[in-house]
Amino acid sequence: MENQTQTVKQTSWGIIAVIIVIVIAVSVGLYFSNSPTKEPIEIIKPVIETVIEPEVTPEPEVIEQPEETALPAETETVAEVEPVVVLPTLDESDAWIQEKLPSFTWRKELLKLVINQDMIRRFVVFTDNFSQGNLAYEHSPLIKPSTKFSANEIKTGASSDWQWDETATRRFTLYVDLLRSFDSETLVQYYFEMKPLIDQAYTELGYQDDDFTDVLHDAITRVLDMEIPQEPLDLVRPSVMFRYKDAEIESLDDSDKLLLRLGKENLLVIKSVLLEINERLARQRK
Repeated sequence: MENQTQTVKQTSWGIIAVIIVIVIAVSVGLYFSNSPTKEPIEIIKPVIETVIEPEVTPEPEVIEQPEETALPAETETVAEVEPVVVLPTLDESDAWIQEKLPSFTWRKELLKLVINQDMIRRFVVFTDNFSQGNLAYEHSPLIKPSTKFSANEIKTGASSDWQWDETATRRFTLYVDLLRSFDSETLVQYYFEMKPLIDQAYTELGYQDDDFTDVLHDAITRVLDMEIPQEPLDLVRPSVMFRYKDAEIESLDDSDKLLLRLGKENLLVIKSVLLEINERLARQRK
C-alpha cells in the first residue's frame, strides 16, 4: 500500500497606499513710491521706514498615512500526517491479517472458509498461477467445498451421456456470498497497506522486477473476459473424472474451466464484484 500528500496554496495580498503631500508657500511683497510737489519745500530726506516682514513659518509638510487595512488572518494549515503502518514480518503476518479480516466483510461467519495459515503466500502463489491459466489447489487461500461435483446421467442406449447439473453450482454459493460481502474500498486499501509483504512473497517466487498488482490485474481480467455459455454443457466420463464433450471447451485453461463450474449466476456476481475492485485498484495506482 503508494503515501498521499496535499498541496496547500497560499495567497499573498498586496496593499496599495496613496500618499498625498501638501506644501503651502506664502510670499508677501510690499511696494512704496513718492510723488514731487510744485512748491519748493524743504527737502526733507525721506525717511524710509524699514518694514520688517513678518517671518512666515511654512506649514509643515503633511504626509497622510495610508489607512491600515486589516490583513486576513492567516489560517494555520496543519498537514494531515498519515499514520505509519508497522507491518509484521511475512512469517508472522497471519495473526495480523486475521485481526483485520472482520473489517473486510459483514458476513463474518463466512470467514471460516479462509485458510488462516501462510495467508499472503497462498494468495500470491494462487493468483500468479491463476493469471497464467493454472490452478494451484494446494496453495488455495480457501478451503475446498464439502459437496462434490455432480452431473445428470442421460441414458442413450448402451452408453450414457452426462449433462451439467446446474444445482451443483450451489456448492459455491457461500464463497460467492463471501466475495459479495467484501467492502471493495476497504479491501483495496488493505491490499496496498500490506503490499510490501505481498511483494516479498512474490519475490520469493523468483520475480525480482515485476509488480504483483499487474499479476492481480491479469487474474481479474481473465475472469471478466470469460464468456458465459448460453447452452447447457454436455459432459463425458471416460474415467472417474468428467470431461467436457465439446473439445474446444475441454481445451480451455484449467482456470477457465473452473469458472465454468461456478455456474452462470455465480460467475455474473463474481464479475460484478471484481469489476469494482479492478477499477479501485486502477484509481489507487494513479
